[in-house]
Amino acid sequence: MALELKRGEFDLAVQLGHIRTTQGKSPGRTRVSQQEIERLRGTDGFPDALRERVRTVGTAEAAQLIATTPARFTRLARTGHFTPIRFYLNRYRAVVWLYLASEIQDFATRNPDLLDGRLPAGLRARLDDGEDWRARNWRGRRLGILLRQAEGPWGRTAAIASLLDPVQLAEVVDDPYERAHLERLRPEPPHGRTESLAVREITDRLLLADDPDEILWHRMSLALSLDEARASGQAPRPDGDRVRLPRPGSPGDAPATGAGARPAGWTEPRARPSGEWSLPAPPRRDGAVRHRAPSGQVTRGLLARWRLRRASPSRTG
Repeated sequence: MALELKRGEFDLAVQLGHIRTTQGKSPGRTRVSQQEIERLRGTDGFPDALRERVRTVGTAEAAQLIATTPARFTRLARTGHFTPIRFYLNRYRAVVWLYLASEIQDFATRNPDLLDGRLPAGLRARLDDGEDWRARNWRGRRLGILLRQAEGPWGRTAAIASLLDPVQLAEVVDDPYERAHLERLRPEPPHGRTESLAVREITDRLLLADDPDEILWHRMSLALSLDEARASGQAPRPDGDRVRLPRPGSPGDAPATGAGARPAGWTEPRARPSGEWSLPAPPRRDGAVRHRAPSGQVTRGLLARWRLRRASPSRTG
């Protein structure tokens, strides 16, 4: 192709924002303009510099890249100092994580003291407890990519919903029509659907949040994103099966029994102005910069919005 990249390199460059795309003729399809191609081809070091930005390495190559041992690199990856960009299953159906070579090198430059010698006591304690942040950090990074690629509020909501299992999803999204709409908009899994059933089962498990704190975070993010999606428009429903909510003070708002009572099934509508809140990224451990909060602690502002939402009457339709 004009950018001299392999298919996997091109896809990763688009996901990371190194290549700008525009909407194609078909929904969900993107294209690269001729101007963007000329811009990239005119940059210094093309195409090697672009290839280097999307080069991925496994554990052994990453360890060699920063002059440490594979065992030390794995320990640092488990404690969240490196965030995987991709994974695949080897012939033994074991998960093999891949990392961006540029990020590995940047980390080594910033944290040379962690590459050899005795690990800090706090890291050793977390490893002894069996902590492993690789899958969770990968899900967080993938969600960020999906949110940038999503089309509209319902698309963004579907991206968040894809990280929760059906039971968790049904508890947050109680409308079956909305769940069906989110399922139609669900992002494609990273490796398609051509693998064996056993491989798909392993991949599907990696796609879902599994830590209690992570699940809580995504449930709250989904609830807030769902409010914004509802404010933008109702999820599709079969003809004749639309829920109509009378406005307070309208003729259809007559009390059912007693003063101030509402008709059966009436729900107070609430509207959240689009853009009132911006969805934060899920908490993740990223090098020595961020630290995991104790169980149950999340961003204060987000938790306050969650409590406010739970205290308010639910909205249907």
